[in-house]
Amino acid sequence: MRMHPAPLTLFLALFVAPLPAQTPLAAAHITYTFTHPQLQPSRFTISIDETGAGRFTSEPGPMPTDATDGVFPTPLDRPIVLDDSLRADLFRYARGHNFFATRCSTTQTSLAFTGNKTLSYTGPDGSGSCTFVWARDPVLQRIADQLGGVAFTIEEGRRLDLEVQHDRLGLDAELETLQDAVKDRRAWDLPNIAPQLQTIAENQQVMDRARKRAQALLARCETAPKRN
Repeated sequence: MRMHPAPLTLFLALFVAPLPAQTPLAAAHITYTFTHPQLQPSRFTISIDETGAGRFTSEPGPMPTDATDGVFPTPLDRPIVLDDSLRADLFRYARGHNFFATRCSTTQTSLAFTGNKTLSYTGPDGSGSCTFVWARDPVLQRIADQLGGVAFTIEEGRRLDLEVQHDRLGLDAELETLQDAVKDRRAWDLPNIAPQLQTIAENQQVMDRARKRAQALLARCETAPKRN
């Protein structure tokens, strides 16, 4: 008797058929927005994916009437990188505090206005946001201060770019300001402006003291400061 192969063939075809492709989960995303109408910039946003991709955008406030250095505020929109430690702190805090959907603002009313700060989280595991001037949780306030320090660094990079082109004599004072900010932990993630610092360090038309400051700051890019 001749055996019919069709059932076996059908079984094998079903067995080896490819499984449906798995749809990857969207990466979690955190956005920090700062606004203060009397500061430059008057608004900035830091967006960061858990994968590490980040972006900084800023909007300048009103043009200062007493600006004499020729370095006027301009909008920025550029990619950035947060160091691993700060990025981990951000996502750990968000997941440990209901994705920022908490009453995060302090109830003290005597504190000075330092700008409105909003942190928001979106991801496959949840979403939420909160807004504060001063955070009731010192850990959250420290994270906000560090993000402000990232913005400070990026804006300093913008000023350095302009001063190389239009005000080389002002570079030494600008770099001294940046060095002081790094020392006081008001500037963070210096590697984001390493190209600007490298340009100054290699520019023979820049005064030697400014070039040495740029070289010292480049050396700081190699080792991130320890976080508390």
